[in-house]
Amino acid sequence: MQADRAQPQVIDATAPATDARLRRRLLPALIAAPFALLAVVYLADLVYSKDRVARGTTAAGVAIGGMTLRDAEQLLRAAVSPRITRPIPVTAADQRATIDPEPAGLSVDWTATVEQAAAQPLNPLTRLTSLFTTREIGVVSTADDAALTAALDDLDARIERDPAEGTVRFDGDEPVAVYPENGRHLDVDAAAALLKRDWAAGTTIDLPVVESAPRTTASDVDAAVADLAAPAVSGPLIITGDDDARATIGTAVIASALTFEAEDGEITATVDRHVLAEAARPQLAESEIPVREATIDFAATPAQKVPSQDGRRIDYDETLLDVMDVLTETSDRELEAVYVDDPASFTTADIEALGPVEVIGEFQTSGFSGASGVNIKRAAGAIDGIVVAPGETFSLNAATNPRTAANGYVESGIILNGRPDTGVGGGVSQVATTLFNAAYFAGLELVEHQEHSYYISRYPAGREATVFGDEIDVKFRNDGPTPVQIQTVWTSGSITVRILGIKRYEVSSAQSPRSKPTSPRTITIPAGESCSASGGAPGFTITDTRTLRDIATGDTRTESHTVRYDPIPKVVCGG
Repeated sequence: MQADRAQPQVIDATAPATDARLRRRLLPALIAAPFALLAVVYLADLVYSKDRVARGTTAAGVAIGGMTLRDAEQLLRAAVSPRITRPIPVTAADQRATIDPEPAGLSVDWTATVEQAAAQPLNPLTRLTSLFTTREIGVVSTADDAALTAALDDLDARIERDPAEGTVRFDGDEPVAVYPENGRHLDVDAAAALLKRDWAAGTTIDLPVVESAPRTTASDVDAAVADLAAPAVSGPLIITGDDDARATIGTAVIASALTFEAEDGEITATVDRHVLAEAARPQLAESEIPVREATIDFAATPAQKVPSQDGRRIDYDETLLDVMDVLTETSDRELEAVYVDDPASFTTADIEALGPVEVIGEFQTSGFSGASGVNIKRAAGAIDGIVVAPGETFSLNAATNPRTAANGYVESGIILNGRPDTGVGGGVSQVATTLFNAAYFAGLELVEHQEHSYYISRYPAGREATVFGDEIDVKFRNDGPTPVQIQTVWTSGSITVRILGIKRYEVSSAQSPRSKPTSPRTITIPAGESCSASGGAPGFTITDTRTLRDIATGDTRTESHTVRYDPIPKVVCGG
């Protein structure tokens, strides 16, 4: 009997391959399915959002996201309209202010504001995040740009500050560091754009400020203190002179003479040498020989010529030339005084060559009342003995004012508004005329004078003067190289003025014939009023010519002066 054979096992070799292929086919589908779902949702959301405001959008703080354009505009108008007439609160740096929207021409373009929010974002991530975030878009505004800029410029002027450079100051003689500070100004263009966007939100707007840095730094200031200021006041400055003279300039004076400035990004020190020189000068004065010009001593009797003396002085500019180098040292803080010769410019030989001291101009007038004589004596005494130095201008008013009762003057006759009157100080015009003529014949420079309005017969026609308050004065200038002295002699009937000095000119005077006569008018003074009757006199015109011949050179020059006198009115008293 034949044994049974075992049946062979059949294995399907294609089964695993089929499963793998199946998995490979299903995997992309499984992965793509969620994305396909998301895409469907994204497209559906995009279609739904068409013609609507993007989700999460706010305008002027009003949530309008997801709304139709029409509804969004209506809501925006309702919520924002009450705000747009209110002042806009703003801040800039440390300043608070408000800007009035009406003068600036600010208004909201409602439609454009909503339309700018209608553009739907296409980025899926952006659309997803809009479900739980918000986005402020502001408003679209119109404005009067010039007016808005002007308002911002006004605010800029309040906050603007230039950079402050670092420096050093002193508290007594202690150096104090002053550190630099940034400057600032309003970014007007950016501020205008920000206002146009956010002004309707009803909140305070922080406007952009731009800072500008100084060129110096805190380390520059510290270096200036350590290298310049502190050494400069570390001790006194010593200046040594001849004959063991010695000046000590203390630290407080040194500190007052020092200033610090920023130049090209560096802090530099400058010393005022004049301050140091003024502190040293009295301490070293005994080592100097003062220069003395040749002059006249009018205190001597008779007046004497005083010889010149050449001087020797300290040249402080040269002495202190390198003082800053010495001040930056903490030891060996000494300078040696530099002396220079100081010769007289007007010497003994010069004054001897001019001639003797004598009366160079003299004039006398007479004929005055008792009251006028009191005033003439008072004014003459005030100017008697006055010395007028070379180059100096003498003023009669400056020497005699105030001509008041408290100053010794009494009421006497004056000329007021073209007719006789009375007033305190009347008669001083006689001193004015006498002094003017003395200066005239002394050959001095005639600076200022004014004649009486009408001619007074006791004075030379065309060569007389008056004074009044501080308004009308007699002035002359000593244009010579030596001083002159005014001398006066008063008697009960006359006043004489002499000018004492060294004669430079031979002076003569000539008058033209009187011309252009004018007739007087009649003035009637009512009864009871102050009045001095007068028979009147005609007016006329006259020219005075002064001829000056220089004694030293023989050169001659002339000076002419024309005077027009008003007629003296006829005055009838008592109506």
